[in-house]
Amino acid sequence: MFLVEWLNYHHLLYFWTVAREGSIARACAKLRLAQPTISGQLRLLEDTLGEKLFTRVGRGLVMTEVGQVVYRYAEEIFGLGRELQDVLKGRAGGRPLRLMAGVSDLVPKLIAYRILQPALSMPEPVRLVCHEDTPARLLAELAEHRLDVVLSDAPLTSMIRVKAFNHLLGSCGVTLFCAPSMAASYRRNFPACLDGAPFLLPGEGASLRYSLDQWFDSQKIRPKVVGEFKDSALLKTFGQAGAGIFPAPSAIEKEVREHYKAAVVGRPEGVVERFYAISVERRLKHPAVLTISEAARDQLFGPAAG
Repeated sequence: MFLVEWLNYHHLLYFWTVAREGSIARACAKLRLAQPTISGQLRLLEDTLGEKLFTRVGRGLVMTEVGQVVYRYAEEIFGLGRELQDVLKGRAGGRPLRLMAGVSDLVPKLIAYRILQPALSMPEPVRLVCHEDTPARLLAELAEHRLDVVLSDAPLTSMIRVKAFNHLLGSCGVTLFCAPSMAASYRRNFPACLDGAPFLLPGEGASLRYSLDQWFDSQKIRPKVVGEFKDSALLKTFGQAGAGIFPAPSAIEKEVREHYKAAVVGRPEGVVERFYAISVERRLKHPAVLTISEAARDQLFGPAAG
């Protein structure tokens, strides 16, 4: 037997109303019920809980210590009920709007921040909860409705058996960076000068790695891969220390230059990164997801490339 089966919420409602109104008579008027009905339901609730909830002081009722505990829980329960009704009717509730966002571990941290940050600037308060994991695990959580959206550098394909929809947030070029002390050596005769140059690249499976490998082949460039990274922030940290040339989306070029004190080597023509919001909805409805989607398209990436 589940615990909730023994708690009658009608009885709890009657108790809560009596406590709020201060007397059984006023609660009867509020609920439009006869006094014997309310009194009988209160006794049933006390019998169920095995505790007295009120004591009589003069002509009034005063909650016992147990009654005060039950009242606090009842406030929470019925407050959540009101909030649920408000959400379903499209009105803002008293609590912050919660955005459960999954971020693929292949999405650069600075891009994820730039995509999600507008949610925290909405007029209504938002509580952002981020989960970073592999795309497969995040999509499984999305399918179970434990996430509102998944941010990814690749669209959902038919190979993954999850009923969800891709929403292109935008696309941008790619910039190659290095430590300032190395920049002069690799800016001359770009991109031919990159042949044999030390590179720090995303690991196999990242869409950017695939695009760069194709570009290297088209330019007949054989880079010296000195490091492969799943964590984009760690990749940039090694690059900042002078371990090699590293790529990042051009949409965050300014941030990478400033944060990692990196110099621009060049921009490989034709290499494009795309970023997606994946949801279980064909048309986005969550207010915060709509906000981040619109901001990404209008501000971070500009008009989305196909």
